[in-house]
Amino acid sequence: MNKKAQLKIQQMAFMLVAVTIFFILAGMFVLIVMRSNLQKEAEILRGEDSESLVEKIANVPEFSCGGAFGNDRINCIDADKVMILKESIEKYKDFWEVENIEIIRISSESPELCTMANYPDCGIIRLFDKNAIGVSNFASLCRKDSVFGESYDACEVVKVIVSYKARS
Repeated sequence: MNKKAQLKIQQMAFMLVAVTIFFILAGMFVLIVMRSNLQKEAEILRGEDSESLVEKIANVPEFSCGGAFGNDRINCIDADKVMILKESIEKYKDFWEVENIEIIRISSESPELCTMANYPDCGIIRLFDKNAIGVSNFASLCRKDSVFGESYDACEVVKVIVSYKARS
């Protein structure tokens, strides 16, 4: 009778160990699945952050076509400001936390990168000189021009591409 009781106790102990191991393995599986979903959600959020940055970038003072007396324009990039900013872009290297900001003139036939020497007869303004894939949106690109001594804003549609830093 003593041996039967000991056998029952051993069976119960093995059963408890097996159930505990099962729950540990099931918990690990759930944690792995949750972690992979968390990584996917973090990547989606980073993409959404970049998309919102594309929308906001045209309205930051460093880019905007803001003028005196409150005649600010929405989604308007001042090409002259951007070209001046391009000359001292190292100061802004970590300011926006992006890999690259690229402005592509849609109507331009020239695929040249803009420099002070060929501006405004160029097609692409790349601020950080990095080729990267990112999210894009459209905006207006305006610059001051003159005809017969009269100053006016020459505006056109551009594609703004922002490539964000991938975090691990």
